[in-house]
Amino acid sequence: MSIKSCKAPDPNPKVPATKLPPGACDAHCHVFGPADRFPYAPDRSYTPPDAPVEDLRRLHRILGIERAVIVQASCHGTDNAAMLDAIASSEGAYRGVAIVDGTVTDADLEELDRGGVRGVRFNFVKHLGGTPDLDVFDRVLDRIQPLGWHVVLHLDAGDILEHAERIRRIRVPFVIDHMGRVQAKNGLEQEPFRRLLELMRNELAWVKVCGPERVSSAGAPFHDAVPFAAQLIEAAPDRCLWGTDFPHPNISGDMPNDGDLVDLLALAAPDAAVRQRILVGNPDRLYWAG
Repeated sequence: MSIKSCKAPDPNPKVPATKLPPGACDAHCHVFGPADRFPYAPDRSYTPPDAPVEDLRRLHRILGIERAVIVQASCHGTDNAAMLDAIASSEGAYRGVAIVDGTVTDADLEELDRGGVRGVRFNFVKHLGGTPDLDVFDRVLDRIQPLGWHVVLHLDAGDILEHAERIRRIRVPFVIDHMGRVQAKNGLEQEPFRRLLELMRNELAWVKVCGPERVSSAGAPFHDAVPFAAQLIEAAPDRCLWGTDFPHPNISGDMPNDGDLVDLLALAAPDAAVRQRILVGNPDRLYWAG
């Protein structure tokens, strides 16, 4: 597999028109490198520009975000060191979601837990290698259950259908990334999105109403993604999360401005009390409880 390069994020994030509440959490963001300190995985499918924790802090100061969940991305593979370093420097303001493989031990998981990790992530999307080893997937989920962790599922829209039975069997909380990467051009009645809405009846199911640039078919300012987010919020307001996805790896179309993404959330959730749940109360329960 060839290693492609990623575009850099917009270097000039806007101050959003929407003022975020105290304790607001960016529940999906990444730290990349710097490569001379935290090398990228040799078998990665893409090489991002370095985006160290200092860049993330700068962005959050502009946006008015006080807390964050650092999600391990495939370019760092199962070496979670950059993420753990960012959490350790945060004075309790950051939590993490790790990538692990079948070699992970209970001691490894306990060490990650002490380091602020509260979940594991599995990539199913085709451009990142497709379906993971499902035996490993099942074993890891069994082992994280005693820790009170959850699993994050990074899926293509069709995977919601293909893996419906396996998803139904999950016995830990699970979070669907980026609104299931449904494609806005296929409309609100498309089967993957209807199944995603049905899935939200499951009390273990959570969803991230972020990544509009991955859902939109019209391009910036990605307004065609808003109705999808709005319906998911209406379906399960107590199990929705939001994040920037900074620094937006693998964007082939328009690079979003992170200030605009905050204001898109306000379009999908115009009620301030609902935004309070998405930005503060919900991440409290999933990442800071206990």
